[in-house]
Amino acid sequence: MNSCEPAGVPASVLITGASGGIGGALAAVYAEAGRTLVLQGRNELRLAELAAFCEARGARVLTQVLDLRDRVALADWLRKLCAQEQLDLVIVNAGLNTHVGPSGAAEGWPEVQDLLEVNVVAAWATVNAVLPAMRLRGQGQIALISSLAAFYGLPVAPSYCASKAAIKVYGEAMRGWLAAEGIRINVVMPGYVESSMCRAMPGPKPFLWSAERAARYIRRGLERNRARISFPFPLNLGTWFLSVLPPTVSERILRLLNYGG
Repeated sequence: MNSCEPAGVPASVLITGASGGIGGALAAVYAEAGRTLVLQGRNELRLAELAAFCEARGARVLTQVLDLRDRVALADWLRKLCAQEQLDLVIVNAGLNTHVGPSGAAEGWPEVQDLLEVNVVAAWATVNAVLPAMRLRGQGQIALISSLAAFYGLPVAPSYCASKAAIKVYGEAMRGWLAAEGIRINVVMPGYVESSMCRAMPGPKPFLWSAERAARYIRRGLERNRARISFPFPLNLGTWFLSVLPPTVSERILRLLNYGG
């Protein structure tokens, strides 16, 4: 099967981190009659409100309140879920951020550990859990939410950038490995998207998109099975240039733009 073929319409969609900005907006754009949405998050009230909204649009909704740092609970939930539901599209979206403190204070190590558990370990654990059933069927799609911050590490957020770079490279490798089996892997690289997580990040936030606009763009990219779904274009181009320019030049640009360093 050609890895560039358009993806079919998913009858069942799993979204992790659905109680966040992008995750909630993705749930809304996929909420349609005849579709099952499986929504995971930590905010029980937000999940309940989102489920009610999606059900009102005709979707069947299953919710799971779960801290993804609990590896045993995560594995148990995904094992049971894969036995009960045929997941056509899995959007690995859950994430945390952390950043350097005032006057250059170091990131707290407990916060860094939590970030790596959610952004990297739980993301890969989710893929590992849902992949066997997809391989048996010879079809399925997994979207990994990375970030434009994966192109070049921002001095204000070293661990966050590193975690998103790990997701980017992992997704690119997985796409190449699984394409011949009919499994579609897509790496999503947003820029700044309106959310509480985005607001907490230090530094300027140029070309800010609403979560709803981002979700619509991501859905279109997944339907076209684009290998990399990155946006907005000006920030995409700028961050990519940072990765190919001489490091001293990139560092100077980031200082001028008030991203630290």
